[in-house]
Amino acid sequence: MTESLTMDQSSGSAAYRSGVVAIIGPPNAGKSTLLNHFLGQKIAIVTPKPQTTRNRILGILTGEGYQIILLDTPGLHKPRELLNREMVRIALDTLAEADVVLFLADATVRTPERLEKLGREFAVYLQRVSCPVILALNKIDQLDKALLLPLLDRYRSLHPFAAMVPVSALQGEGTGLLLEELVRLLPEGPRYYPDDIPTDATERFIAAEIIREKVFLLTRDEVPYSTAVLIDSFQESAGGRPVVIHATILVEQPSQKGIIIGQQGRMLGQIRKKAMPDIEEMLDRKVTLRLWVKVKKNWTSNEQVLRDLGL
Repeated sequence: MTESLTMDQSSGSAAYRSGVVAIIGPPNAGKSTLLNHFLGQKIAIVTPKPQTTRNRILGILTGEGYQIILLDTPGLHKPRELLNREMVRIALDTLAEADVVLFLADATVRTPERLEKLGREFAVYLQRVSCPVILALNKIDQLDKALLLPLLDRYRSLHPFAAMVPVSALQGEGTGLLLEELVRLLPEGPRYYPDDIPTDATERFIAAEIIREKVFLLTRDEVPYSTAVLIDSFQESAGGRPVVIHATILVEQPSQKGIIIGQQGRMLGQIRKKAMPDIEEMLDRKVTLRLWVKVKKNWTSNEQVLRDLGL
């Protein structure tokens, strides 16, 4: 159990179960979608592009007799840039805190060649794990059910999983059974957070992530991977007036700045238009969002910038 958690002693009892579940797996397997489904609200951003998640995101799921601290991690991949190395480090460091590891795999990845490659890569990561590991085979809504059992057999050869559960994080199929298995494997312990707290992430962090999500969804090719979002100011006003947020979108090249801004500022306007409703829903307040774009060459290899981003 991570020592950074604050114990709520008043709720501890012999029957209560609590602990840390680290969600790991390859990029784009659906880790953030599953976290959001369990919490019943959007905490982690989701896009069709791999390696969207960069930071470790903590979600808190409290139910009858249990509390699960869910850690959504960046997808495990072969890193090249300093940014990617930090993302993999975050994912691997999370394993040391876990009471249970939830290994999420993509059921649509099923050709022998790709499965063999994944098997070699992730068997190495799973060897570092000493706690129980559950396999959740995600996206079964996109899979011919006749292929499910052979695919589970293939993953069974990678690791002695404590349980294997086919799920669709998007549709909620199988997630109830997965939750039961997670609770079953948790140690007995106290409640660490109040019932009504879904995450320890700050509103500033979530706002920045929402803006970055819209950049991922609206821009093309490699541009999203060269962008980051910094919240310059977050001004809350009394009397029901809008929260005023100033944010800077970092890019590495002047050409990328042009793409983010778009002709006559249309792309930047679209990013703002798409981000504002999500931020307003998160804050339950009206928002005034002001965006700037700044070129910071090679920021993905700049240790100071990565620290400012919480990496």
